Amino acid sequence: MALENILYKFFITFFATVIFTWFVRKALRDADLTDNPIVSEHRHKAGTPTMGGIAFLFTVLLILSLYFRNEDILIISFIMLTGGVMGLIDDLLGLRVKEYQKVVKNISDSVVPIGLLDLGVGEEARITTDKAKEQVGPLVEEGKLELVAEIPIKYEPSEEVKIIVQLIPGLFLAFTGVITTLGGFELGLLAYPVLMIGVLGSINAVNLIDGMDGLAAGIIAIASAFCCLYGIMFGNTSTGYPFGLLGTMCLGFLVFNRYPASIFMGDTGSFILGTGYAAAVLLTDIPYYGVLALAVPIVSTIISLMHRAHIITLPVEPLHHTLNYKGISEIKIVLSYWLLTVAVCVIGILAKLYIFS
Repeated sequence: MALENILYKFFITFFATVIFTWFVRKALRDADLTDNPIVSEHRHKAGTPTMGGIAFLFTVLLILSLYFRNEDILIISFIMLTGGVMGLIDDLLGLRVKEYQKVVKNISDSVVPIGLLDLGVGEEARITTDKAKEQVGPLVEEGKLELVAEIPIKYEPSEEVKIIVQLIPGLFLAFTGVITTLGGFELGLLAYPVLMIGVLGSINAVNLIDGMDGLAAGIIAIASAFCCLYGIMFGNTSTGYPFGLLGTMCLGFLVFNRYPASIFMGDTGSFILGTGYAAAVLLTDIPYYGVLALAVPIVSTIISLMHRAHIITLPVEPLHHTLNYKGISEIKIVLSYWLLTVAVCVIGILAKLYIFS
């Protein structure tokens, strides 16, 4: 296909995403389907429309109409739609409030231990653990803590159910039978667990990193652009369409999702980007570089898992919220994560050129 035709379709994808996002944002505002952040530093964002990933669903359907003759795009789009529907269900379940968590502030003149935290003077924290819930009443009565808010916590399925559901897009990808080799190895029956785990990991990495304005969309846009460049530089031109379209979708969404965001993607969007990125990496057979390009979200996920396993302790999970809690501005954190992603991607290309060539 001529270069002008490729650029034409990319422009269509970009502007369509912008239009769909604008429309979905308006519809969500009218329906009052807005976010109520549980992180203290983000409470000013309450009222911002969420579930903006619905716009991605419309864009994917458009891509299907433009690329119905391209097998890779058809498969990736199908997997993204599968992930998007599952993310949408998760978002809809989240409309139900499970509990209200107290947010307290240390109003004493010394550090106050509560739960797993040592709350500094003037600091705020959510009361999440059973131990903290038992301690908060007496500490408020003693005048050491002040109750400043009660945050609604959305209902979520159990971790077991979520994992099983998130394995389905990878299973569907394996059912297509188009991926028989990966990274120079014949997969055989191993294709099923490898693809399922790969998609599962990508979904969770993108979902976890989606906690600040433009963070997830920006990282996937950067990673997709470099995966596309990597493939073109080293003779794998199949990376052009899937990563180019995925990155273009993210750029279109960033028109409204960059700081200060006027819409959030929700689980619908993060599931679509997670499944789409994983499917693109697996179908174009660039697993090593694809994982490297997603290193920032992957490392963040590992740190969160270490926190949950009580190997380390974070005042707020995930890591980018901890950095914000420690006083680093959201803009600096997002830009740092973007620049780190660029740096890792450039290092990967240089390593391929001068070390693994």
